[in-house]
This record gives sequence, C-alpha cells and structure tokens, in this order.
Amino acid sequence: MSKTLVWVEHDNAAVKDATLSAVTAAAKLGEVHLLVAGSGARAVADAAAQIAGVGKVHFADDAAFEHALAENVAPLIVELMGHHDAFVAPATTTGKNVAPRVAALLDVAQISDILSVEGEKTFTRPIYAGNAIATVESSDAKLVVTVRGTAFAKAEATGGSGVVEDVASTGDAGLSSFVGAEIAKSERPELTSAKIIVSGGRALKDSETFEATILPLADKLGAAVGASRAAVDAGYVPNDYQVGQTGKIVAPDVYIAVGISGAIQHLAGMKDAKTIIAINKDEDAPIFQVADIGLVADLFTALPELTGKL
Repeated sequence: MSKTLVWVEHDNAAVKDATLSAVTAAAKLGEVHLLVAGSGARAVADAAAQIAGVGKVHFADDAAFEHALAENVAPLIVELMGHHDAFVAPATTTGKNVAPRVAALLDVAQISDILSVEGEKTFTRPIYAGNAIATVESSDAKLVVTVRGTAFAKAEATGGSGVVEDVASTGDAGLSSFVGAEIAKSERPELTSAKIIVSGGRALKDSETFEATILPLADKLGAAVGASRAAVDAGYVPNDYQVGQTGKIVAPDVYIAVGISGAIQHLAGMKDAKTIIAINKDEDAPIFQVADIGLVADLFTALPELTGKL
C-alpha cells in the first residue's frame, strides 16, 4: 500500500484546520503519515496522532523548525520521502512555500491546488482563475501535491490512534533566518474557517468608511471581515483580509459582498460559498451573476439599514 506524508501546519501549540482537509485528500492516495516539525511541539504531535485515519506521526523537534522556514524543513521532508510515495501540503502560505522546494529537491513536477483525487496519480485543479478545471496526471515516481482546503471535508480531529515516532533533525540549512512577524490579532473568526464573511470593495472609499460601514454588520453577525484586492491595494484594510485568487480561498455558509464588482480574480476565491449575497448599485456588476441574493442599492443606505434591523 502506498504511503503519503502530510505536512502538519501548526503554531507549535495546536494543529491548524488546513491540515485536516489535507489529511482527507491524502487518505485517497493511501496510508496517511503526518510530519510535525517544530520546536517544543510535542503537544502538536500528540494531537496530530488523534486525527482520524492517521497511521503514524513523524515528529522532528529542533529550534531550526520553530518558524517553519522552508529552507530548513524541505531537506527533512525529502529525507522522509525515501519511505513515502507522495507528499501532501495544504495550499496555505506556508504550504505553498515548502512544497515547491520539496518538488525541486526531488526533481518532480508539483501538482498545485488540487480540487479532487481521481486516481493514484490523477487530480483535478483550477486553471484560468477557476474558469476551467483541468484533469492532470503525473508521470513522476514521487508526488508533490498541495490541496485547496475548501474542496475537501475536514478529517475528524479526534478518534484516531496514530503512533508518534521521533525522527532525526536535518538541522539548520543556514540559508535563511527568522527576523520577526507582525501578526494581526482579532476577536473575529479567522477568515478561512469562518461560517459568515462580510467583504468590502473599492466602493467603500477609504479605511475609515470601510470600518464604519462593514464592521458593525460583521459584529452583529459574528462574521469575519474580508476585502477585494482593490480595497487592499487602496490601503483600506491589511493584506490578510484579501479574498481572491491572490488572497485567501474561502467557502463560508454565507458570503456578503458589499461594493464589490466581482472581478474574476475575486470570484475565484469565494464562489464556493453556500450562499452569496451581493449589494451593489451597479445592476450590471459581474458579482450578480454568481450571487444567490442580489440587492441593487447604494451600500451607504442599505448597510446601515440592514445592520439596524439585526
């Protein structure tokens, strides 16, 4: 039976949700093994072993892995790939940083952002900003795959009985160093795991107007806040709010698009939402073509009214 190694994304304290979707995808390829590389992350390895369907957890504990620097992690993965047939990582910022280095070191072609597993080496993935779905088949001996989290159900975080096995560290490659991180903190749900998202676009005019218009509605709904690339580029909100092809891919139960025209790059990031609600004064805006509910109205009138009635 083939063996698949899954990169566990974590913060040295807990397993991140993106890993659970990657496990579901990996299970379609064969026996699932996980890799937890971190510093003082024994609790993460123990939690990973409880994920349903996991057979083994490889645990590498080294200060070199504390911040998941791809230059340090990739050689460790390549060493473990001697006993595995495929490497799977969630298509997150970290996963997209690690996987290409692994593919290059193994001299294989990476298959990115898969939507489904059609066979042992056959997958579907989006192309042309999601306007078409390509079916691709690998001819390489080893597979390197990244998984779009919204396309796969999350594996159960408990109920498994995996075995934790310590593995030797490959150490610090000396190619990069961690300088610092400025992480935005919010009491709102994390964008990629939120059930409700309220997103604003360029029509919000400036950061003050964005906050005064979008945040009250998001607070009433207990929703995460997103934005189009145009709003991010204009400086209304930070980069980590961006939804779209070059931002975060989301699939909430409800997605409310306010003042967003619906450029193809934005639609690629949110069209899998179960219910899409669009508010825009331009009745010809492309967003209405994918919306389940559309309101042609001035957002500065409609949103305060909607917020007031909640």
